[in-house]
Amino acid sequence: MCRSIKTLRPPVLPEEATEDEIRAAALQYVRKVSGFRAPAAHNQEVFDRAVDAIAEATAELLAGLEVRGATARKAS
Repeated sequence: MCRSIKTLRPPVLPEEATEDEIRAAALQYVRKVSGFRAPAAHNQEVFDRAVDAIAEATAELLAGLEVRGATARKAS
């Protein structure tokens, strides 16, 4: 898929992913799927809505994941 999208969950990231990191990953995904690095003006709104929706879904996913051993690592 997109090699420039990095893993945003522990233990890959030592802390929670930031909003900026989540949005950057969403933007890379939409760019890859749409085939546009920067959409034309007539596609900008739908492009931006897609980035917003994917960023929101990504944040929800990351918030709900339970990663084995992550809690133990934080306690150390």
